[in-house]
Amino acid sequence: MPYDLATPAMQQDPYPIYAEMRRQPSLVQVGSSLTTQGTYFVTRYDDAVFVLKDPRFVNDASKLPGWDDWSKKWYIPSTLKVFIHSMALKDEPDHTRLRQLVHKAFTPAMIQQLAGDIERLANELLDKAARQPVIDFRSAYALPLPLTVIANMMGVSQSDRDKFSRWMSNPITEFSTSDPVGMVSKLLSAMGLDGMLRRIIADRRRNPQSDLTTALVQAEEAGDRLSEPELIAMLFLILFAGHETTVNLIGSGTLALLQNPDQFEKLKANPDLLDSAIEEMLRYTNPVQHVAQRYTLEDVEIGGVAIPKHSALHIGIASANRDEAAFKNADQFDITRSPNRHIAFGFGIHYCLGAPLARLEAKIAFKTLLARYPNLRLAVPADQVKWRGAPSLRGLTALPVRLNG
Repeated sequence: MPYDLATPAMQQDPYPIYAEMRRQPSLVQVGSSLTTQGTYFVTRYDDAVFVLKDPRFVNDASKLPGWDDWSKKWYIPSTLKVFIHSMALKDEPDHTRLRQLVHKAFTPAMIQQLAGDIERLANELLDKAARQPVIDFRSAYALPLPLTVIANMMGVSQSDRDKFSRWMSNPITEFSTSDPVGMVSKLLSAMGLDGMLRRIIADRRRNPQSDLTTALVQAEEAGDRLSEPELIAMLFLILFAGHETTVNLIGSGTLALLQNPDQFEKLKANPDLLDSAIEEMLRYTNPVQHVAQRYTLEDVEIGGVAIPKHSALHIGIASANRDEAAFKNADQFDITRSPNRHIAFGFGIHYCLGAPLARLEAKIAFKTLLARYPNLRLAVPADQVKWRGAPSLRGLTALPVRLNG
């Protein structure tokens, strides 16, 4: 029987199940209310890297025979149809075209210019949090930091910030077919975001600003520009990829430090280990559990298993990052781990475009936090901490802490 990726046990602690999957003699299959029954699930590190870099595995399902274009169905909301234009679902040459256009608006220099604003925001959030003896670290710090950064980058007006925050806290990425009421709520949030993004784009065409949306509107390569659907899809991708994963990295990374006091003390004694610590947080906590589905264009062998042409696969990057064959003591949190060849940001042509921003936000968030509150402690037993997210994402519902121990 296929493994179910959407069970509460998988959400709370998937790693023992991933280890069981890796011990199987062949590729396992997964299925749930959110995935096609019998989809292959790649769990080992070498196999994951192989699939992510081999062009015989594609993201674009329209290349398969008999593909049913869901974006043309009358009952699919127009807000969701735009996702078919997402760079995450494109292969060459479309992917390179989109990435080159977006890269012009998302350069390392542009990202680095945000450092001062991120540090100011981190201190403001900690000033506010310090007024209470116990805080929910996620809602007080891990969530508003990247959410405000991405809102600033996109040029969301101050008058729209409350709505923006409310819609972003109810993401369509965490849908469940078993919760129709919740589905409607999430769809309404997505529609609200869609309308807001379209208004911002229209305004930036008339009134260019020094923000990411303007840069995307103006991005051009050899006379080529992003179409309106591509612009919306790109902003949605940047929103969710550049926000939810960073929230999870900061929140889950903090929990990892608190659950491993020896590593926490090592980091406080040697702050120069922060870059290494963040890489280990990415490997160990895995804000993204698995990436967009891939399809085989021909018969392929993976780890000695024959995979038929036109099969669907999920790549379990979280399982790969805990693979004992690739990482010594893989289930241990070690901030000095070297080398650390994790694939938390993917691998190959789909390597996460927002990785530099996530790393910068995390570095400033932790540097500021540790400088001000080195005695940070959990306010509840670790086994009471709960997790949230769809099967592809994983983060904390809340993280009660005492800033001053």
